[in-house]
Amino acid sequence: MRFTPRTAAASAAVAAALLAGPGPASAADALQLSSTDVADGATIGNDYVFKGFGCTGKNLSPALAWSGAPAGTKSFALTVYDPDAPTGSGWWHWVVYDLPATSTGLSRGAGAAKGGHMPKGSVQGRTDFGAPGYGGPCPPPGDKPHHYVFTLYALDLAKLPVPAGASAALIGFNLHFHTVAKASFTALYGR
Repeated sequence: MRFTPRTAAASAAVAAALLAGPGPASAADALQLSSTDVADGATIGNDYVFKGFGCTGKNLSPALAWSGAPAGTKSFALTVYDPDAPTGSGWWHWVVYDLPATSTGLSRGAGAAKGGHMPKGSVQGRTDFGAPGYGGPCPPPGDKPHHYVFTLYALDLAKLPVPAGASAALIGFNLHFHTVAKASFTALYGR
């Protein structure tokens, strides 16, 4: 697909819909997402920052935990999104879907590109770095600190109907229509 103002607008619309939340079907607010490595409203530590593009982090995905899934949850998905990236459509840092409904978290470093520490059956989608796996923050030098939105989606189906190698926007589009609840927190990073 060619990048055009129209595709940028479509990607931005999908991102805005995801950040705005699911429609009326999401009455349950009990779902909780937390991390012992990254705190809501705090600066992301160097262990979780990208290694490349001039950034010297360790590029480890943070440990995440969740609870309070509503009845009927058949799987989970997780995204990390930077709405401040100077692209016209933000930047997808991590996309994970088909996480089993029995899962309650991801260990530190689970987002390695090879995915060896992911729950069985889960899929790491292609990020805006061009490959699957966690890619930590690395905003342009001198930019104001960017916001990194970690979002967990409880879904009404066990397997998301997307092809292998699907873009984050296509995955996000499908998440929007299958979300029964979601929880998120936002951390910051600048350089």
